[in-house]
Amino acid sequence: MATAYCVKCRKKVEIKDPKQVTLKNKRPAVQGVCPSCGTKVFRIGKA
Repeated sequence: MATAYCVKCRKKVEIKDPKQVTLKNKRPAVQGVCPSCGTKVFRIGKA
C-alpha cells in the first residue's frame, strides 16, 4: 500500500482509495484520502 503525508493529521498515513494520476509534466502520482480525517492526500513519484 502507498503512504503519504497528511497535513491535517501531521503524520504519514496509508492512502485510502488510491488512484493513479499523471501530472502535466508526465510524472506518475498517487492520489487518495486519509483514512482517519478524510483529507485528500497526494504522493508524487509512485508508479
